[in-house]
Amino acid sequence: MPRKVVLVAKLFFLLTVVFLQVVEACEVTERRFGCRIENRRCLCGNGCPYEYRYTSKQECRNAVKGNGLDICSRRPCYNQGSCIQTSATPGYRCRCEGTGFYGNRCELACPAADRSSGSYPYECIVI
Repeated sequence: MPRKVVLVAKLFFLLTVVFLQVVEACEVTERRFGCRIENRRCLCGNGCPYEYRYTSKQECRNAVKGNGLDICSRRPCYNQGSCIQTSATPGYRCRCEGTGFYGNRCELACPAADRSSGSYPYECIVI
């Protein structure tokens, strides 16, 4: 029986990841080059505007040096969650995977796996 639960959890996780990528995707015509701060470094690439807060690498570097607002420097994510800047309000997103927590700021403890509430946070699934 536990093996079946693990298989269902893995399938649920995979479907959730695919769903989130589709939901968060933008039209090809909306994609642009941009940069964001991740772990105090500039990460640049092509993607949706909300993924990349800065329009140039120099603008991003200025923010890293303190010449601009690095909202992640305030450490808004709890419980070792990773902060990623976005252009959408509030200007960041917390990634909670692998921390044992979930929520907008990784503030909620993952529930026990045997509880059958009908839903389970994808951040809490361990594969």
